[in-house]
Amino acid sequence: MVRLPLTPAEVERGQRLGALLRRARGERSMLETALDARVSPETLRKIESGRVATPAFPTVAAIADVLGLSLDAVWAEISRPERGVGPTDSGHRAREQLTL
Repeated sequence: MVRLPLTPAEVERGQRLGALLRRARGERSMLETALDARVSPETLRKIESGRVATPAFPTVAAIADVLGLSLDAVWAEISRPERGVGPTDSGHRAREQLTL
């Protein structure tokens, strides 16, 4: 099966998800969080870094549960357009670095 390339919107949404999870995890260790969510630490690291922009729903749900995040809150956070980002002269969306 061939996987289609991610759209820029999917990549941005994945970056927002990773940033949200890092913020919610706070000082808690990545290893502890991953084990409590029953995912590998490598999976959590890839999601938090944005390398896995479209993780499986059960994975996101498990991590969110461990971090005390509702799925509604996660969706609201990752679905919003980035502040200050609008169409450029060429019609493409400008990209800004996410800050923690």
